[in-house]
Amino acid sequence: MRILLTVVLACLLLQSCAQPKVAGNQLNITVENNKKGAPITLGIPFPKGELNSVDHIRLLTSDGTEIPCQTTEVSTWGPIDDSIKWVWVFFFSEETTDYVLEYGAGVVPIVPKEKIVSANNMRPSGGIEVNTGAISFNIHKKGNGFLDEVFLDSDNDGEYTEQELIASSPRKHRGSFLDLLDDAGIDASKAIINEVFREKGSGPMHTIFRIEGTYTYSREDNNLSPFTIWLHAYAGKSYVKVLHTMTYTGIPDKHKQQEGEHANIATQNKKIISENTEDDKGWTQPNDQIAGIGLQLKYHLDENATVSMPLQEGSWKNDNAPSTMKEMGLDGSSIQLLQKGPAKKSPPTLRDVYLGQATKNSDGANKIDEEFQATVTHGTEEVAKSQRAKGWMNVTDGKRGIGVGIKNFMKEYPKGVKIDPVNHMLLGSIWPEENGPMSFARHNTEPDGGMLGNFAQGITKTTEFIYYFHDNNDDVAEKMDYVIESPVAHATPEWYANSKVYGNMAPASEEHPEFENALQYRYQWWAYNQKNEPWYGMFNYGDGKSYFFNGKWVQWTNNEPTVDFMLWTNFMRTGDPKYFNLAQAMSRHTMDVDNIHWPKKRTYYGEINDAIDFWDYADEPESTPYLGIGRRHANEHWYALLSAHVWIQGWIADYYLSADHRALEVAKMTGDTYIKRIWGEHDLRGRRLYLSVLNLVELYDATKLQKYKDELDERVHLMLEFQERQGGNLLLDRYGYSQTYVAQGLYKYQQITGNEDVRKALLKHARWVRDVPPLNHEMESYLATIYPLLLGYEISGERVYLDEALARAEVLKIGTLPKKPEAYESAASYSEDLLKISNLPMSKGRFTNWQTNQGLRVFGWTHAYNIPYLLYWMDKENID
Repeated sequence: MRILLTVVLACLLLQSCAQPKVAGNQLNITVENNKKGAPITLGIPFPKGELNSVDHIRLLTSDGTEIPCQTTEVSTWGPIDDSIKWVWVFFFSEETTDYVLEYGAGVVPIVPKEKIVSANNMRPSGGIEVNTGAISFNIHKKGNGFLDEVFLDSDNDGEYTEQELIASSPRKHRGSFLDLLDDAGIDASKAIINEVFREKGSGPMHTIFRIEGTYTYSREDNNLSPFTIWLHAYAGKSYVKVLHTMTYTGIPDKHKQQEGEHANIATQNKKIISENTEDDKGWTQPNDQIAGIGLQLKYHLDENATVSMPLQEGSWKNDNAPSTMKEMGLDGSSIQLLQKGPAKKSPPTLRDVYLGQATKNSDGANKIDEEFQATVTHGTEEVAKSQRAKGWMNVTDGKRGIGVGIKNFMKEYPKGVKIDPVNHMLLGSIWPEENGPMSFARHNTEPDGGMLGNFAQGITKTTEFIYYFHDNNDDVAEKMDYVIESPVAHATPEWYANSKVYGNMAPASEEHPEFENALQYRYQWWAYNQKNEPWYGMFNYGDGKSYFFNGKWVQWTNNEPTVDFMLWTNFMRTGDPKYFNLAQAMSRHTMDVDNIHWPKKRTYYGEINDAIDFWDYADEPESTPYLGIGRRHANEHWYALLSAHVWIQGWIADYYLSADHRALEVAKMTGDTYIKRIWGEHDLRGRRLYLSVLNLVELYDATKLQKYKDELDERVHLMLEFQERQGGNLLLDRYGYSQTYVAQGLYKYQQITGNEDVRKALLKHARWVRDVPPLNHEMESYLATIYPLLLGYEISGERVYLDEALARAEVLKIGTLPKKPEAYESAASYSEDLLKISNLPMSKGRFTNWQTNQGLRVFGWTHAYNIPYLLYWMDKENID
């Protein structure tokens, strides 16, 4: 017996040595599309009361080995609870795709060995200096608008000499540029750096610099244009990630300017613009066009340099197509990689499609294979061609080199990378001048969304780059893919659901395929059409169209109703990285293109010692009152605005899940506009009130700023006051489809504040919609009540609410498609099969915009914000 005990004890000791001691709670993390060494930022939520400090988190590989990580507290469950709600975890991936996040009071993480050292001095002649341990770079406030000097520590001695200078900025403030073209010709911009800040999430392993600047012009008729660059530096690494946001501030066309405002967005009633100006041909005549946008560096390499770039084989539709490397020597002539796509065409209107008047090529559906072109030119000679390029170029002299890559190179066409050996310039083009100018003039003079306008002024666009400074390494392709095909990290779907950050939501499963397919088939249909229509282009990518009618897609969605959040929700429910990418593309599109960003008065920081600095700032022009409002769904993104057409819920999810700082920045711009109340009492009534509560509760939860809480409190109070005079209904009958705005906004408000009056109001509202279902928009409004009914059941425990929700959801059940999406050769045949398996009723007298073959607009009210919560209660109550 003593021998047996000795053997057992020895086995236990060996087992304890083989398995590291667990110091806290654990959750599994997966990195999809993993690439060893890739910089990963994981946004992860925690249930209320689960985690009290980000100092007690560490990261392990699947075999139990701890690796360094950097953690950031993003938000808490306050004001009702001080525990952590969202955390960012940064790390460099290992070969494994599986990791364990360990957390709890007893967890003490290891300290990273390599650390970034940076100095940020924004005095008038100051700037930033950064040392990652592999490269050193600086950006001067009086510099040239991008990286002014980059040194590569080739001898690994920790010192940087002039001989190790590998890149510098061009002169004449042209490190970055946005050039305009009008009748007077091209007006070349100059870049001025105003401020540099270190963003939240910065630390020893990963530091993020936000660089704010202005493009100036030589001609007085061209407005100043603000730009922002987010530069990500990594400890021990010689690459940087760069996100560049441009702002178009030009006059888009030559129509006769009227004094006043459009009725749809009027802040007064004295001077209202007439919409009857169809005879003004100036609407279709371009004025200020974008001639070219880009970032450029002067490279310091030997003359005998070579250039390489991959071109993908086969169809532009194949994201995973193999690549062929094109290699060329520099001999005095420029080398350029240029990606083009279908030319801008006049989109069909819903009226044209309904009447059968849409022309064959009006939506760009013909000859697409011929229009996607990736070309390599050497001087004026075309030396290689395919339909798509991967999106990067490398130049090396055999000892050192620089690689530059651009994310979504084809999907956000036109894009380009160019080497100029005469001036030693490396140019990454957001909009290549060789593509011809970008015009924002209208396609026609037909009113859209009840308006004849052009609101292109104030559009922005963010483009993502990677720059890799190296010692002639053969891993350039791998480093480029850190951004171009970036990995996606996530927890299990059950973790997101159980965190309750978005309420009682079920993870995806095969338990109820008739409901789950109703969600997944529509998202797959969206992804299919985004690729095959294709919904690509610099100012289009991420968005999609709303209505499929007579074989044509019409009207850009412009995010109604918070389409990007639907996609973020589906990513969390499934863990599928495809939906991460779709969601992020939609969030970035809608926060950039579908919003008004200019004229915007700059923020005053007081970094200048002289008091006159403030008075000079005070004299600057004020911002437009429309700053932060959204664009209405229309045939072009900049044709129409509306007083309640902006959704920030998905932007905040983007901020949480991917650490996208711009998302929160734009969300705060919208929140500040709510505080101004530019539309008076109109701003506090109807759909504007309901949507503002949903937006503000997300913004307050992310920022915990009292100014947003004060505005939110007052608006919630108004909603409850109006409920009393509406018989218990939280909504005006006119806006029955807005159920999700009201229910989600108030639910989250109650969740984070504990307000019992709101809890009672939600129950009262559930009782109202149970007994008096809204039908003002037919199924749009009727099916939107499913979620409020589920809240009624959650609050009261009365089964009648759940039974009614289940009864209304019967029409959402769907059959099984006979094929996978990729097996369909056309949208028409795909649409036909979707309709065959649908149980949704047809409209009584109009186009059925909620059918299974439509886009994601009405889908939000009928499916997306109902089914995940219905499945939660079906699982909890064991309902088949």
